[in-house]
Amino acid sequence: MGGVQSFRELCDRPKNTNVRLSLPAVCFVWQIAMIILFGIFIRYDEESDAHWIEHRKHKNISSDIENDFYFRYPSFQDVHVMIFVGFGFLMTFLKRYSFGGVGFNFLIAAFGLQWALLMQGWFHSLDYTDGKIKIGIENLINADFCVAGCLIAYGAILGKVSPVQLMVLTLFGITLFAVEEFIILNLIHARDAGGSMVIHTFGAYYGLSISAMLYRPNLDQSSALHGSVYHSDVFAMIGTLYLWMFWPSFNSAITDHGDAQHRAAINTYLALAATVLTTMAISSLFQKHGKLDMVHIQNSTLAGGVAVGTAAEFMLMPYGSLIVGFCCGIISTLGYIYLTPFMEKYLKIQDTCGIHNLHGMPGVIGGIVGAITAAAASEAVYGQEGLINTFDFVGDFKDMVPSKQGGHQAAGICVAVCFGIGGGVIVGGILRLPIWGDPADDSCFDDEPYWELPEDEESIPPIVQYNNHMRNKDEIMDSNIV
Repeated sequence: MGGVQSFRELCDRPKNTNVRLSLPAVCFVWQIAMIILFGIFIRYDEESDAHWIEHRKHKNISSDIENDFYFRYPSFQDVHVMIFVGFGFLMTFLKRYSFGGVGFNFLIAAFGLQWALLMQGWFHSLDYTDGKIKIGIENLINADFCVAGCLIAYGAILGKVSPVQLMVLTLFGITLFAVEEFIILNLIHARDAGGSMVIHTFGAYYGLSISAMLYRPNLDQSSALHGSVYHSDVFAMIGTLYLWMFWPSFNSAITDHGDAQHRAAINTYLALAATVLTTMAISSLFQKHGKLDMVHIQNSTLAGGVAVGTAAEFMLMPYGSLIVGFCCGIISTLGYIYLTPFMEKYLKIQDTCGIHNLHGMPGVIGGIVGAITAAAASEAVYGQEGLINTFDFVGDFKDMVPSKQGGHQAAGICVAVCFGIGGGVIVGGILRLPIWGDPADDSCFDDEPYWELPEDEESIPPIVQYNNHMRNKDEIMDSNIV
């Protein structure tokens, strides 16, 4: 961490500058830029263009039902709900930052998906005959995936940054995501249907690195607000349930039609179910009084969906999915109990939502599971055509064998981690500049600096600490007794 510390100090500037970038100016400038760029580059693809009927006749397509919209839109709906409702409400656990949690999630998701359509379009959907990016329903799903990486990163710095800083984080995060996604999926030729590596691993280490760069030694000045109350935890649980229910759609949304999509949904469904049971067990087992901690139930119950993402379309087998979910429930919950406080104390990483436990470690585990499953693939299990179809052994990769594919999968993990950490350190340095209007140490985790609040909430009396994503309840009770 010495290098991060040195770079952090290098980026420090006096905080008494009068220069501030305002949210209205940034939003207006960005949206005008998007209108111009979309006008230059973005067009409908052949399945959403008015020439579809001519395309149907040329390709001997018998019915409009063969349009990709009808195959992909149900999954798009589910993923879209996860991005705006699932992630948004999951971040409402803080007692005085619910507006910021769900509202800024809304802002950066809408902001990011436009930039994602352009960035991913330049890498994946550019028509070199006319220089235009052709978009359809699958592009919208991929844009949501791209935004998910930035929302994960947001979880690490929730309540500690301004909305303008979040937009800068998203601008660079989308750009980095598009590049690392192209390297992992196209150049390395790793498979990652549910984004364990591309989305979760990258997003987690991107956010953690930014949090390390933005370390606040005096954050304890806001410690009274760094926790939840009963109703805020209930709202956050709504986000958990939406994410949990729709995660099979997330992991299967862009897989090949047919058996791969079917298999991805089954594997995710089972992994998530196993994770709930082990999370409940570990949460109760490691609390002094045998009670459940809502922090674990809101977050660790989702870890199985993260970890099974890479291998979701592989022949992981139902029992394999249960094993993945079982292991991740244990690892993620123990991470909240032990690793998050350790990281704050010794590594100077203040991880508000515990994204290392929900996305970071499970994402890496997912990449490892994918590498092992790919390396162990055989014609006896997949069939000759099934092996080619599942791992896309065509074109430049037609001579690829499963053992080598496993190595490519492992390389994908390294790329995701490197892009996340390296990009996060650089972007974190940029976010340390004193022009973004970040909150003071005693104003973190509070909606008041950025939102108009109802009058009865403006000067709310101190709330007794109920729960905390950094420390468990028993530690708080013991400190109060002392």
